[in-house]
Amino acid sequence: MAHNLPINVQHIDRRELYTSLPARVRYLHSFLDFNADDAAALEAGGKYIKALIPAVVNIVYKKLLTYDITARAFTTRSTSYEGPVDEQPHEDSPQIKYRKLFLRGYLQRLCTDPTKMEFWEYMDKVGMMHVGQGRKHPLHVEYIHMGVLLGFVQDIMIEAILNHPRLKMEQKIAVIKALGKVLWIQNDLFAKWYVRDGDEFFTDKDGSEEDLEPEGVLHGQVIVPNLDGDDVVIVDEDGHSDPDALHDHTPTKSPAGGKIPRPSTKRDSDGAAAGAGGCPFSGMMAPDTPSPHAEVKAK
Repeated sequence: MAHNLPINVQHIDRRELYTSLPARVRYLHSFLDFNADDAAALEAGGKYIKALIPAVVNIVYKKLLTYDITARAFTTRSTSYEGPVDEQPHEDSPQIKYRKLFLRGYLQRLCTDPTKMEFWEYMDKVGMMHVGQGRKHPLHVEYIHMGVLLGFVQDIMIEAILNHPRLKMEQKIAVIKALGKVLWIQNDLFAKWYVRDGDEFFTDKDGSEEDLEPEGVLHGQVIVPNLDGDDVVIVDEDGHSDPDALHDHTPTKSPAGGKIPRPSTKRDSDGAAAGAGGCPFSGMMAPDTPSPHAEVKAK
């Protein structure tokens, strides 16, 4: 209990930070000044963020497959496994197509209403599912890879938004600020499943077997869209449609129903490799608009 706090000092219950997701999210919102303006900026910028998603997904998986330690998680389900691997996954592997589907769904969730608790419950579930909990077939991805991946996604999206040819600067600033806050809250909701802070408050573990839901499902509701972004689809972890994943849902498409173009490996006129963190909006600039990379070099 708080005693004799100055009037301008808020009391934060430490126990609640570790035992109540709403309390934790309220604290994070307050500390980061995440407010109605940020929610409005995300809503207004949603269509621009959605336009980035196919390119971002391809860039992310190209990056993950660049390193053996992250690539092995797609075959061994653990980044800590250091034994022999039967097969090196590639961008057309069934499990990579499956993971791309859910990354697309995750990024589209960033464009939904962050004022609803379900938004943050889903973000928390994403963290839980990477520490071996809440899944029929456990997945273990160490925190270093989760954190750096969020930073990589943020970097791609910041560059793309800053270079968007139709957004005014004040809109770009608002979207980037709001998106940055959301991603840092997501980073915390990853970290809470890895660090041991607050362990003394727990008597049982979350994510018990009776609470298991298929990936992409929250409270019985399917929340991951298919590759066209409209209907929903439940698939198994080999990338095949799974009609039994949710009894009252029938998948409408296989995740491989539409092929996502891979990012080009050609280099642009400034020597930047397309698809290696390059701006997804670069091709939208007017013909007489100089490349932002060229402007940097010229200064």
